Amino acid sequence: MGFVDVVIVGAGISGINFARRLQESHPSLSFVILEGRNSIGGTWDFFKYPGIRSDSDLYTFGFSWYPWREDRAIADAMSIKRYLTEAINFANLDAHIQLLHKVVKADFSEESAQWELKIENDRHAKVSDEKVVHSAYKMRPTNCDLICEQSLRCRYTIFGTGYYDYEQAMPATIPGLGNFKKKIIHPQFWPEDLDYRNKNVVIIGSGATAVTLLPSLAKKAKHVTMLQRSPGYIACMDNTTPPILKMLMPDKLLYVFLRWWFLTSLFMHYQFCRAFPALAKRNLKETMEHKLPPSIPVDPHFSPRYNPWEQRLCLSPDGDFFDCLRAGTASISTGQIKGFTEKGICLQSGETIDDVDIVVTATGLRLVFAGKIEISVNGQNVDVSEKILWRGCMLEDVPNACFIMGYTNASWTLGADASAVLFCRLMSNMACSQQSSATPRFEGTAKERAAMKTSSFLNLNSTYVQKATDSLPKTGDTGPWKMRRNYYFDICTARWANLSDGILYRKTLTEKKNL
Repeated sequence: MGFVDVVIVGAGISGINFARRLQESHPSLSFVILEGRNSIGGTWDFFKYPGIRSDSDLYTFGFSWYPWREDRAIADAMSIKRYLTEAINFANLDAHIQLLHKVVKADFSEESAQWELKIENDRHAKVSDEKVVHSAYKMRPTNCDLICEQSLRCRYTIFGTGYYDYEQAMPATIPGLGNFKKKIIHPQFWPEDLDYRNKNVVIIGSGATAVTLLPSLAKKAKHVTMLQRSPGYIACMDNTTPPILKMLMPDKLLYVFLRWWFLTSLFMHYQFCRAFPALAKRNLKETMEHKLPPSIPVDPHFSPRYNPWEQRLCLSPDGDFFDCLRAGTASISTGQIKGFTEKGICLQSGETIDDVDIVVTATGLRLVFAGKIEISVNGQNVDVSEKILWRGCMLEDVPNACFIMGYTNASWTLGADASAVLFCRLMSNMACSQQSSATPRFEGTAKERAAMKTSSFLNLNSTYVQKATDSLPKTGDTGPWKMRRNYYFDICTARWANLSDGILYRKTLTEKKNL
């Protein structure tokens, strides 16, 4: 059985960023990035539905160490994956990436202070984008010839797996859906050969996926209807840099400014929405009303029942969502579904949508933690739903593991980077004090632990989030167990906060016997 200092699970944006932070802070450590799929990119390689794009600006969604340089804040998945590939080449990470190596079990031994990972691999499966990742698949980093085996030991495991279930979509609980005899498509498993030209398409849902799909499908379809049970907020944004900025600033300074601008403006907008929800709601509704054609009223189609940022705000770059509504190639329908006919939909209001060719169930994704990897300590399985998160990145009672989670109210990468900086600093602290393991541990009594008020670490009330809450870890209401606040606070915490609060450090049992 082979050994490597650090294993990073997942070659998406979280795993790539952590690898770079590890290079910068611990250049002597050996590491490998294990990716279960046949290509890098995570979300941006997996999802294939038309128009898939970021729902955060790329200036903050991109890496601080490799700035996004395109003249658009919101970009499509192919461009994002190309950017990730360039970042990998810039940081010389390709030789550390092993594709088609899926981690299925992870057990930590307190005696050896090491993780043992069980790996499923397929040496014969086809690797996509060979021009980009061929060397990554063929080459192996120092001390990692073990990858052809089925297990691997390491000191630290980094779970950069995101929080979507790639294997199973969230079931669409829609009454009478089985009666519909035409095509039913879930965005997670979009057939790349689906021909929707001159077809009537209905998208069921009102979240980011539906808002992305509508303008994209409307370019070729006969007509697209977004059918929503309840509306959401849609914010328009200019997707190009103002020419005056490009005239006044050199490129290097411009990218720094744009990153700061988007980070700060989103932070201020979020804080404003939470502090003054009524005013924020009115402003958003007035903006949407201005963009809508006269035939589509704000009420009920764009009057959400919840306050801004209780669910994630959807973005419409350059107002593309509203453009197709004004053009008449798309429309909105709001109401509860009563049932389906063979080629139509009946609403409880009595309204019907007839001659439907394709139904797209954009009703949310199934959320999982740590990529469904079976996690155990000393052979005892860990029930993650019973655990709380330490500073948003380590799991209570689970040593030497970082679970990289981004933000739901800002760019994912900002939160992922704060976690990476914090954990790399923790590793440095352990090296200086010659400790072998660091375990998040609640320091109060069992009664105090049981009395702690907990909540979901995903601070949204979206339906798909609520459905997953019982299976995910929680955050507490005190000390390092609190929910992360924002990037400015969290990056300061990552760089300077006390690393002994809520952490139990140990030497291995073997080392203790030798003392």
